[in-house]
Amino acid sequence: METFVGIDYATWWFLVIGAVFTGYAILDGFDLGAGALHLFLNKENSRRIALNAIGPVWDGNEVWLVIGGGALFAGFPEVYASLLSAFYTPFMIFLVALIFRAVSIEFRSKEPMLWWRRMWDVSYCLSSALLAFLLGMMLGNVAQGILLDKDHIYRGTDMAFLNPYACMVGVTALALFMMHGAIYLVMKTEDRLYAKLTIIVRRATIFFVISFVITSFYTVLYIPHMADQIHDSPSMFVLPVIMILAIANITRMVAKRKYLLAFLSSALVISVSLMIVCLELFPVILYSAGAPENSLTVYNAASSEKTLGIMLTVAAIGVPLVAAYTTFVFWTFKGKVTLDETSY
Repeated sequence: METFVGIDYATWWFLVIGAVFTGYAILDGFDLGAGALHLFLNKENSRRIALNAIGPVWDGNEVWLVIGGGALFAGFPEVYASLLSAFYTPFMIFLVALIFRAVSIEFRSKEPMLWWRRMWDVSYCLSSALLAFLLGMMLGNVAQGILLDKDHIYRGTDMAFLNPYACMVGVTALALFMMHGAIYLVMKTEDRLYAKLTIIVRRATIFFVISFVITSFYTVLYIPHMADQIHDSPSMFVLPVIMILAIANITRMVAKRKYLLAFLSSALVISVSLMIVCLELFPVILYSAGAPENSLTVYNAASSEKTLGIMLTVAAIGVPLVAAYTTFVFWTFKGKVTLDETSY
């Protein structure tokens, strides 16, 4: 088994995919959160400012989703196949929502009629909220496990993804992204809209904290394999401690109106949450509920070592380039949003 700095190629590819999806969750998370909050803004000018706050970055943020999906298919094709078989319905809904969200952003400003703009406002808000919920719901199913046979073929029902735990994780993801997006919008606005968003931030934070506590208790009580690693390795307890401290710091920074620090803490919560899920499952990628021996792991689902080695080289070049481009775009469009004739 070939290694790089003592870590085998399959594990490296697992880490790369995890990092890419984490980047997507942080970046597109505030886009989706801002969209889910869109109808809470009543004035036309406020909605335009909110749209233009994400205008320069929303489509670029979705590049990380494309990279993550491609990396999963190339590195762990069996996982990709089983995952899409299990979640065919939510994935199709997800794609439709992605399309409607993009169309809503682009079409809204094309006509001045009030009914036209309200129609696309509703479409944009609902599609954003649905996307955030579906992302969390699929994560909840992955954490809980799905029914796989010895050939790693999905044997569950078409609607098995709609279970209580997955829905709880979906609501928690929606709440997290709404908080994340509200904090981002506060940093990009001023005057009356800024004042309104400070109230929305506090309410979104309360929504997230309540959802997080309920889902965490349910996980510990009813999804026991999601705490095995922490039980076996007490040093890993530092991760939930970091997450709790980050959540506490969000509320503290919001109260002090230090929104950049609140946003960074929110990003840290997203990162550590996904890290905990990955570490609790590792080396499993797709857990087989009821028959753990049928689970897809980093080792039995990976592509050939030659394939992984070539792709790691490509990733070592490509991912930093995408990260650099993303950083450049955010730096270019930093500061408060101002509307002009080219704005949405």
